Amino acid sequence: MARVPLSKSQLRKEKDNLTSYRRYLPALDLKRQQLMSERVRAARMIGDAEAKVAGAAKAAGDALPMLADERIDVSGLVTLGEVRFGVENVAGIRLPVIEQLEIIQKPYGRMVRPHWVDAVVARLAEAIRLRIEVDIAKKRLAILEKAVATITQRVNLFDKVLIPEAEANIRRINVYLGDNERAAVVAGKIAKRSRTAAGGAR
Repeated sequence: MARVPLSKSQLRKEKDNLTSYRRYLPALDLKRQQLMSERVRAARMIGDAEAKVAGAAKAAGDALPMLADERIDVSGLVTLGEVRFGVENVAGIRLPVIEQLEIIQKPYGRMVRPHWVDAVVARLAEAIRLRIEVDIAKKRLAILEKAVATITQRVNLFDKVLIPEAEANIRRINVYLGDNERAAVVAGKIAKRSRTAAGGAR
């Protein structure tokens, strides 16, 4: 603990600091809880989206066994176009969001390719969209993990360091000032008795 001046001005400063710390801590802790809740939501979104990707791939294989026919080329029918990202503010933390997602479907001759290619195109488009959602959810989670760690450090700093230090400093200064005040009163009484005794001796 740093040495602090044992004075009335320092006492006022420590009391002001303590008031500020106690007022700031609940807001900081509330922000931490909001970010932790958002972190849980982001992790759940990743799990849900990854499960949907896996489910979509399995469903495509089950529903469309014709994909095994290598004579029908479905590569390049669906590609990712422009992806525009925005920002969402959550408890003061800027998180990326998908604003626009363009999936480009290459025109193909419906008379040349079998009818089931339509279903493949739809499933491929959905798979691309889900993979982008997984990526953005992972980025959000990484940002939230870092933000939660930082704000937890701040909460601990206030709760376990700054507030206890300010309280300890206030106690020390109060004890010191109280002792000085009592010593001054005692010294004053002794001086008064000494003057009274010196006056009576004349």
